[in-house]
Amino acid sequence: MERSMEGTAHLPSLMTRVFSWMFAGLSLTAIISFLLGTDEKVLYYFSANPMVFYGLIIFELVLVFFLSMRVHKLAAGTATFIFFLYAALNGVTLTPLLMMYTATSVTATFFVTAGMFGVFAFYGYVTKRDLSKLGNILIMALIGLLLATVVNIFLASSALYWIITYVGVLLFCGLTAFDIQKIKRMQTAQMDESTHTKAAIMGALALYLDFINMFLYLLRILGSRD
Repeated sequence: MERSMEGTAHLPSLMTRVFSWMFAGLSLTAIISFLLGTDEKVLYYFSANPMVFYGLIIFELVLVFFLSMRVHKLAAGTATFIFFLYAALNGVTLTPLLMMYTATSVTATFFVTAGMFGVFAFYGYVTKRDLSKLGNILIMALIGLLLATVVNIFLASSALYWIITYVGVLLFCGLTAFDIQKIKRMQTAQMDESTHTKAAIMGALALYLDFINMFLYLLRILGSRD
């Protein structure tokens, strides 16, 4: 026990590791998307091979669910690899979408997203209000949002599209605050190095998803097309 607590004492703050992994994941996604976005053949390829694009999306979802469900049984190195594999694949699948918008509007939207993310992350960290009940509501709302998105693929309703967009922005703002508070509370737990790393990876994944989804919904609102 003494050895375990001594090892924990030398570990960096969980929040510090979470934001480090999140930043690394976002950086990897951005670099890959930027490099692929310089070649218009990428857009033509996905247009000509839509099944490849949807196959990558499905594989990304599998990775997220697998990591979320099996992280406690995985080695820390394996969990880290899966997180960065997901971030890399996300860079690939985001490329066709980002190429539809001007570079200026994508950059502006990124900074707006960073500002909003920072505000709600700060709120989640400093608030004394228990957000766990709100978190349950937000998760149910997320399920509803996903179902509405699928339904609107067939309805193609412009009104529903914009309702989903604005609700999506608010939803991921709330989830950001909720996830930050949850990570903050985990910092008091005693963990060995492997468990600490895996907790940091899962926290980084949650915040990564909050940021990316907030960015994509804001891009619908703020983005300008070529």
